[in-house]
Amino acid sequence: MKIIDNIIKFYKSISKKFPVTTTFVIILALTMPLALSQFRLALIGKFVTYAIVALGLDLLWGYTGILSLGHGVYFSLGAYMMAMHLKTQTTDFQAQGLADFMTWSGLTKLPWFWEPFSNFAFTIIMVIVVPVLFSLVIGFPAFRSGIKGVYFTILTQALALSLSIFFIGQQPYTGGTNGITGFESIAGFSLYKGETKIALYIISVIILFLVYFLSKLLIQSKTGRILIAIREGENRLKFLGYDPVSYKVFIYALSAAIAGIAGALFVPQVGIINPSAMGILPSVEIAIWVAIGGRGTLKGAIIGAFVVNIVKTSLSETFPDAWWYVFGVIFILSVMFLPKGLGSLFEKIKTLVSPVSRKEAVDEK
Repeated sequence: MKIIDNIIKFYKSISKKFPVTTTFVIILALTMPLALSQFRLALIGKFVTYAIVALGLDLLWGYTGILSLGHGVYFSLGAYMMAMHLKTQTTDFQAQGLADFMTWSGLTKLPWFWEPFSNFAFTIIMVIVVPVLFSLVIGFPAFRSGIKGVYFTILTQALALSLSIFFIGQQPYTGGTNGITGFESIAGFSLYKGETKIALYIISVIILFLVYFLSKLLIQSKTGRILIAIREGENRLKFLGYDPVSYKVFIYALSAAIAGIAGALFVPQVGIINPSAMGILPSVEIAIWVAIGGRGTLKGAIIGAFVVNIVKTSLSETFPDAWWYVFGVIFILSVMFLPKGLGSLFEKIKTLVSPVSRKEAVDEK
């Protein structure tokens, strides 16, 4: 009996931190490799990386009120860092000491900045450091000079456009329009084996939920309340003696780091990264995921990333010429009838189903 009591106590303590719904979702996500083909699993794995970058943007836009339409840049930077490492592990690279696109471009010596990426640990560090440093270069002077609102959004759009053009022009070093592809292994494990693909998927799912729970802790902390205060009224926050600039720089850098991690997980599962991922359209898509899922709700960002991309994939397979129009209609309808996103719809359903929630709703009225 004592053992049973201890099990019940343990379950109650866990259920307070991890609700039944969340626990079910985690178990479902981790057991998907048992039910899906390798192609579908890789597809869902890609969506998981999209959900991670959506969480990062939700922290910045949904909670702090700063809309970035250049987050594809940080996603791509993390992806390129990982792609550079994976390329150094290929058979051709090991034999020639150069990537194939470098040979085609006439290079005879490996560029100095490529050399450290043969080390996996260095690559993992750069996946985070490079996007963060880039965000500081952009964010600190912008926020310090008082650029905000639509002007900051336009600035991030210009960043996405200019950097994608720059990477296209650096054919000998970045692969140009084609990008970097042709990967064979990661950390000594073949990317062609099903076990490696399953491991990459599981790692992606674990990191998604880790980012989610850490983001939740951040939002519930004092820093999180200050970020929300910036969204609600930055001038009032200044009047209380806080410096919004430092918090805005922090959350922008953190969001960039999360995007970089998502990009690094994306590359080995998809097998390619090119400058098109840095463009304006992919960054706008990330914002659409957050908007449809529900800004300022971490679960909404995840829901939006999955729902939009599942619908997008299904429509593109069925209606290859018309799916963008359907996609646009879905976005317009969600904004008109669900301004708080799909996350609010699930909350309404939960309220209708749960007697306790209905009572609380009546008491509030």
